[in-house]
Amino acid sequence: MYLSLMEKIVSDVKLGRIGVLCILIEQHGSNPRKEGASMWVYPDGTIEGTIGGGPMEHECIGEAMDMLKKGDMIRVKDCNLGAGLSGTCPEGAVCGGESRVYFETILPEDEIFIFGAGHVGKALARVAHASGFKVTVWDERPEFANEENIPWGRVLACPLEDLFDISKHGKLFHGGSYVVIVTRGHNLDSDAMRLMEGQGAAYIGVIGSRGKIAFVDKKLKELGVGEDHLKSMYRPIGLPIKAETPEEIAVCILAEIIAVQRGANVAALRNAT
Repeated sequence: MYLSLMEKIVSDVKLGRIGVLCILIEQHGSNPRKEGASMWVYPDGTIEGTIGGGPMEHECIGEAMDMLKKGDMIRVKDCNLGAGLSGTCPEGAVCGGESRVYFETILPEDEIFIFGAGHVGKALARVAHASGFKVTVWDERPEFANEENIPWGRVLACPLEDLFDISKHGKLFHGGSYVVIVTRGHNLDSDAMRLMEGQGAAYIGVIGSRGKIAFVDKKLKELGVGEDHLKSMYRPIGLPIKAETPEEIAVCILAEIIAVQRGANVAALRNAT
């Protein structure tokens, strides 16, 4: 049971899903499950596995959902199955034990996802990998998006829309995704921006001048893209260090991503010119 649950969690995390792992680490007295019983709680309260059912399990599901809401990573909770609780053991005997439950939020690994395998995308992939990030680079051109050209992470070469087809690639984007849009042209940039709406990424940055931003925004609004999505993106991308070369631009982009990741005052950094 434990191994199959762990396999399910690993599969979920690869698909970009989040949840809380709950493990019964101590139990005293009458209890329907033994130490090591585990449960995986999704943000909507649905579960895989069980730590005993009844009021205790219901209480632990609520605890896990509260962790996800508040962004907590680890908790330990003591549960009394006796006074005030009416749960019963599977055999029908009243449970009157005490349990200690360990909770841990499990998130997909932080990843920099780069749209565009040109000069800037390639330079960013290299410096992001060197900084310890998991890296994925997409381009619709196989001659650019290949492991020989981009040896620092996963490389995807396919039509843009295919990236958002879960049946082909799974769910690629999640709360640990830092998305950089640096494709070969305005139209492809705007298509990527449109398709990223509602994907739940932690960061979306787009290369380009302020004039380009106004032009692209007008086009996207006409296509029904929401104002909140447009305002949430970091544009022009990167901290203002007067970068010129692809390598310098990569550094200013990565610096901004790290600032977002660490909870720094990015607005102040962007205005510090």
